[in-house]
Amino acid sequence: MIIKFIQTDSQNFFNCLEGINKTDVIDISNSQSICLLIGSDLVLTDSMLQLDQQCGGIISKFLQQNTKNKQIFSGKFGEIKFLTIAKGEEIKNIILLGIGQSNQLKEFQIQELGGIIQKSIAANTIMDVIILVDYDISNYNRFKIASLIASGAELASYKFKKYFTKKNINNNDNKLQETSEIHLFISLKDANDIEQAKAYFNNILQPINEGVVLARNLISEPPNKLYPATYAQKIEEEFKILKNEFGVEVNVKILGVQEMRDLNMGALLGVGQGSQKESKLVSISYLGAVDKDQAPLALVGKGVTFDTGGISLKPSAGMEDMKYDMAGSAAVVGAIKALARRKAKVNVVGVVALVENMPGSNAQRPSDVVTTMSGQTVEVLNTDAEGRLILADALWYVQEVFKPESIIDLATLTGAITIALGYSYAGCFSNNNELAQKLIISGEKVNENLWRMPLHKDYDDMLKSNIADIANIGNVRGAAGSCTAASFLQKFIQFKQNHDSNKAPIPWAHLDIASVAWNKKGGNICPAGAVGFGVRLINKFVEDNYECIK
Repeated sequence: MIIKFIQTDSQNFFNCLEGINKTDVIDISNSQSICLLIGSDLVLTDSMLQLDQQCGGIISKFLQQNTKNKQIFSGKFGEIKFLTIAKGEEIKNIILLGIGQSNQLKEFQIQELGGIIQKSIAANTIMDVIILVDYDISNYNRFKIASLIASGAELASYKFKKYFTKKNINNNDNKLQETSEIHLFISLKDANDIEQAKAYFNNILQPINEGVVLARNLISEPPNKLYPATYAQKIEEEFKILKNEFGVEVNVKILGVQEMRDLNMGALLGVGQGSQKESKLVSISYLGAVDKDQAPLALVGKGVTFDTGGISLKPSAGMEDMKYDMAGSAAVVGAIKALARRKAKVNVVGVVALVENMPGSNAQRPSDVVTTMSGQTVEVLNTDAEGRLILADALWYVQEVFKPESIIDLATLTGAITIALGYSYAGCFSNNNELAQKLIISGEKVNENLWRMPLHKDYDDMLKSNIADIANIGNVRGAAGSCTAASFLQKFIQFKQNHDSNKAPIPWAHLDIASVAWNKKGGNICPAGAVGFGVRLINKFVEDNYECIK
């Protein structure tokens, strides 16, 4: 998809797109489609009325007929109506896109408008469309509205086509295959708005999109291509490119098996010992704050590149989806890319634990006992409860090495969270009310929603083992699966290193994203498949709480 911000000539909407590469001031007419944003009040702006006159009153006539039957087009959010007109030998479309009550839209909804129009024109094989932005939406500047629409359209156009050998082969979604050829022109009246839209899109929104796309790409990779070693290499390459192209310094360090053995990471290594693929632990450090010595925000991600369940083997039905059991780590990598790419004013470190959980001859067995980096011992009662084991060592490592001021971990940790919350929310567990609330608010702003879940001492009791410090699953079958998993992780959160006699734990939040990392139906800004959930949430959290961007 090619996106361009343009200044249009409202005196002649239907001319030609000649000079598209020469100027940003264009007469929009040989374009097949012009999209108008229509509120639920169905009021046309001056520019829309001028277009209506040039088209023989087709828009006003339709809306007049429409008042007799509210079911035709009500202007509700996301509603689309195509009005087709013949201009000489050409067929053109005026697309009415409902935006609902324009004074109540949030930023993520404006982004979704871009996704809705992108999917609509792709499905109708329309290659050129102009979106006319002359409608006031909430209190947002028009340049920001235009940029958000562009961002949403770009995210919606995502397609993972890396392994197709021929265009459209074995794919019924042919109309969506060549969305890269679509030209999306976003029209603004004011030249200054155009420059601001370009700057905001290029410097802020597109870097965030690039982080989301990186996460989606990583999640979509097949497990024979993306395993711990190749994943670690990909991370290293990604941030080398960032340095070469944008001059942003991001430090990447990769630990192998022997290095982790030297650090006594028995829990992490135990999970990966059944695989021929060597486990890795990767740290990613970006120091963007004015004070480089300021304690960083730590992001920790679960990176099980394929999860068979190990000896506690999963059922075969649906096991192919277990390639996305590294979506938490992908969110961490994507979020740090987004932050570094836009040069966010924050110190952030990411640690991703990368393993493959296989039932090999050397795999750990149910009833094995492993010693974690913290020194605590764990009885492994179920090898399919492996995510918490690798996170235990990753969490301890990030605290020992980087001394963070707060920690957020992201993991596709439990199927139980889907039973509890369905597919609309990720679970948020936290030892700190302020941190949890900030994350929930940031999530609401980008429509990556979190629901606060409980941590309680009773869940600790459910994790008691007869022969070790902790068991890796609860002792009440089918009860509180996501809560006991979070309580397990909490045992690996240290106390703040200060002189306060009333020691408090490091602020920590665990986001169980198992229910939201992969969307089989797709959404307004995401096709079916990998979502990249967490990238936009973490970015917004940093904007709100470290940069105070409004």
